[in-house]
Amino acid sequence: MSCEHLADLPGEVTPDADDYCADCRAMGATGWVHLRQCLTCGHVACCDSSPRRHATAHFTSSDHPVMRSLEPGETWRWCFVDSRVV
Repeated sequence: MSCEHLADLPGEVTPDADDYCADCRAMGATGWVHLRQCLTCGHVACCDSSPRRHATAHFTSSDHPVMRSLEPGETWRWCFVDSRVV
């Protein structure tokens, strides 16, 4: 099942980090659990299981609706607006 927000995404977005949460690194913090990439701008942030929950904070400040898992072997995407995997 899909969501309408997928149609508004750019074709391909380059992640702004490879193996770290860009917001945690900017704060000098470590200890994220999993990484997510914004499919609108490429921002890489930590998941809601991480102490600082930067992926949700990115959605809240940017209104960019869809993130994807950056974990090896995972291909799922999450739509914050629809609150579902897409």
